[in-house]
Amino acid sequence: MSDRVPAREIARLAAPALPVLAAEPLYLLVDTAVVGRLGAVSLAGLAVAGVMFALVTSQLTFLSYGTTSRAARLHGAGDRPAAVGEGVQATWLALGIGVVLCGIGELVARPVAEALGNGGAIADAAVTWLRVALIGAPFILVSLAGNGWMRGVQDTARPLRFVLAGNALSVIGCLVLVHGVGSWIGLGLVGSAVANVIGQAVGAALFLVALWRERAAGHVTLRPDPVVLRAQLAMARDLVARSLAFQACFLSAAAVATRFGAASAAAHQIVLQLWSFMALVLDAVAIAAQSLVGAALGSGGVQRARALAGQVTRYGLVFGIAFGVLFAVLAGVLPPVFTPDPAVLAAVPIPWWFFVALQPVAGVVFALDGILLGAGDAAFLRTSTLAAAVLGFLPPIWASLVFGWGLAGIWSGLTAFMLIRLVAVGTRTRSGQWAVTGAVRPR
Repeated sequence: MSDRVPAREIARLAAPALPVLAAEPLYLLVDTAVVGRLGAVSLAGLAVAGVMFALVTSQLTFLSYGTTSRAARLHGAGDRPAAVGEGVQATWLALGIGVVLCGIGELVARPVAEALGNGGAIADAAVTWLRVALIGAPFILVSLAGNGWMRGVQDTARPLRFVLAGNALSVIGCLVLVHGVGSWIGLGLVGSAVANVIGQAVGAALFLVALWRERAAGHVTLRPDPVVLRAQLAMARDLVARSLAFQACFLSAAAVATRFGAASAAAHQIVLQLWSFMALVLDAVAIAAQSLVGAALGSGGVQRARALAGQVTRYGLVFGIAFGVLFAVLAGVLPPVFTPDPAVLAAVPIPWWFFVALQPVAGVVFALDGILLGAGDAAFLRTSTLAAAVLGFLPPIWASLVFGWGLAGIWSGLTAFMLIRLVAVGTRTRSGQWAVTGAVRPR
């Protein structure tokens, strides 16, 4: 019997995962386009605040990726109640950590915005947006946990409905609240943040209802379990360190971009949001692979897991090339959708062509990240990402500030970062050392 996974099985999980992954960055693209009509200062303020908000929320990716890995192994071993139980404990962590992060974020919003935004009007705009948006941090984390356990039990249909419902409300709210309707002039930049919070609250409520129904059906208890919580925090240590490497790089990039003026910061924001959007679009196949790899290793299927690694690498490369061609064609059409400002549009082509060229590399890297995350190989991903950040991304960013390289230097750093990661995850995957079987990966 062949160990090759049928393409339709990957598509069954990837197809619903794609809009889930794309929903938040797609909303941020809409948000960027709506706020862009307020002017370069508001858009630059959103750029600074958006990076800060990502720093507060995205460090907890273990609530999604770590939970998927652990739940998928248990699901593959035939223990669905324990797999759903991983979601319960991840949700407890999400609520507790989310409240703490919200409070800390409110305290440091002003000084950090001043540092990143170089003071003045950009920093003021960033703080205005961030103080409201931080209220949604616990809701975002609950949704991450919900996505994690549902992917683990290979249910990607419900997260699709939940996330789309929340983001649809956010889009409608953003369009109305930022610019107003009729004689009402709207809230301006802060309207974007209010719309964010509304959508995030609705999405989180739907995931909580799903867990309540599992409990009502007698499948799971909603009580905290210290043993599972400790195990999740052990994996969290590696994934949080990996996320910190990402955020140190993107915070540095935002800080340096603002030093070259509002137009450069705004152009960087536009292309960076497209990068974030495409990163998650390309991650759709990786999410399917993560669930399938975890289940395969949970049931002892090493050869199946290795065959899947080869398949998703090829899929990632094909999709990356296709998207690179697409954005090359759209180079003169898409940027004006986000802003009419001539100075911003003049600065966009520099990062744009880096973004286009990196799509095939990103397709392979994100696919292999999914394989290693599904296998629970978080320690390797932590170390390789930190090395890529220190050796590849950060030096060109800060050299750009010293030598005046501008956006070209910043995006050269991202290119080096991705190439180092490509070598690292490619070598690791070929070695087969990640393919460890069992209902849980031994530490």
